[in-house]
Amino acid sequence: MLSRLQSRLAALRGLRADLAALGLGALAAAALPPFHVIPVLLVSVPGLLVLLDVARSPLAAARRGWWFGFGHHVLGLYWVTEAILFEAARFWWLVPLAVPALAATLALFIAAACFLARLARPGWPRVLALAGAWVLADLARQFVLTGFPWNPWGSVWAIPGAVGDVLIQPAAWIGVHGLTLATLLLAGAVMLRWRWRVAGAVLLAAWVAVGLVRLQQDIPPQPLTVVLVQGNVAQGQKWNEDLAVRIFRHYLDLSAQARVSGPGVVIWPETAFPGLLDADEPARRAIALATGGVPSLIGSVRFDTRQRPRNSLFAVLDGGGLGGVYDKWHLVPFGEYIPDWLPLPIMVMPGKGFAAGPGPRTLHVPGLPPLGPLICYEAIFPGEIVDRNDRPGWLVNVTNDAWFGNSTGPRQHLAAARMRAVEEGLPLLRAANTGISAAFDARGHELGRIGMQATGTLAVALPGELPPTLFARFGLWVPAISSSVALGAGLMARRIAAHG
Repeated sequence: MLSRLQSRLAALRGLRADLAALGLGALAAAALPPFHVIPVLLVSVPGLLVLLDVARSPLAAARRGWWFGFGHHVLGLYWVTEAILFEAARFWWLVPLAVPALAATLALFIAAACFLARLARPGWPRVLALAGAWVLADLARQFVLTGFPWNPWGSVWAIPGAVGDVLIQPAAWIGVHGLTLATLLLAGAVMLRWRWRVAGAVLLAAWVAVGLVRLQQDIPPQPLTVVLVQGNVAQGQKWNEDLAVRIFRHYLDLSAQARVSGPGVVIWPETAFPGLLDADEPARRAIALATGGVPSLIGSVRFDTRQRPRNSLFAVLDGGGLGGVYDKWHLVPFGEYIPDWLPLPIMVMPGKGFAAGPGPRTLHVPGLPPLGPLICYEAIFPGEIVDRNDRPGWLVNVTNDAWFGNSTGPRQHLAAARMRAVEEGLPLLRAANTGISAAFDARGHELGRIGMQATGTLAVALPGELPPTLFARFGLWVPAISSSVALGAGLMARRIAAHG
């Protein structure tokens, strides 16, 4: 069947070939969280390679890659429209434009990868070149124009449950980008000769074996109970001043009901406190009273000395004192600030928006192990989430995914956060306003969750940390070097053949 499909694709030219690439890219989106229909990549990747083989030039191949990326990202990022609908009265005109515009921009990275792959010989050199160039393009989109590394293909293996636990373990060495490289190599091997297919099967078997072995490591819990609080406050109510007191009391009641005996910590989601917590000592004392005096980590807005708002996480101690503060540094373009390169008035926040924090930071809160805070989508940036000079003992991700409703967005966000636990070898505790709140150990194994659009609390014993992983030590250099080698080998094969 795959052979017949490849024959039909090889006969296409012009617009028909472009539309076929569009369809293949859309099909590949089914492999992404939360669906994880990974076998579709065994059709979409070989199909893309066939279209590259018959493209008349590298530029034509880039065009096919762009259409593939456009179809892929339109479906993978449809949930962005949900956020715009909350401000439909102001930004109604963006509803039909935002997702296509974002998809068209991200598709340029896939187009660049296909351009480079077309320079390699058909067969295994082109498979290597495409995989290497694709990952290098993914690394680029982590940084270009503030960065948006959403839905790398390595995340398709973050399947909920035991199967996903096994398959995501190699990320401890190569990161999610390394998993993307392996994914493309495995999918591309389908259209190669039998020895390459055998090599792909061996790679997959070794992948599973590594996962099984790593999961055998014993991680004893620490003598600290973590309570995640999910208030489930609708986005339309979150900033309603008339409801501020009711929302605050709601979080206090949930915290009081989950009060722990012994060492503990309570975590509220991003901007859960509907005010300025650093300036409201009575509110901090009320939080300390509700939690029984254990430290609490509370999401709130604050204003700096220049009167710019900051999206922050506060540590509140017994008696209402402050034990530390962290400011979000990876801000959301248009949602939290307007990038300098596109000064258009399309932002929810008034004025210039939020000010960014200085970068990853470890908080040392009395009574708690050193922690690495991540606010909202900071959790999607592999290799950029911890202070390498002050390694934390656990990660705390607070977020407000209410913007995206009950869509794939919050579930994809959760899969990304789970990957960070594996990469860094650190447990990750996640408190989300409307879900999904969850606790993961240092291998990405889920210890519990509060589902979408549910109200409640989750109490878990804080898992221990693992020694720094290879990825934790060297970060993005690992996938950058391996993908560069793959690309170089694919391109050099043409020269070797020409001189052989």
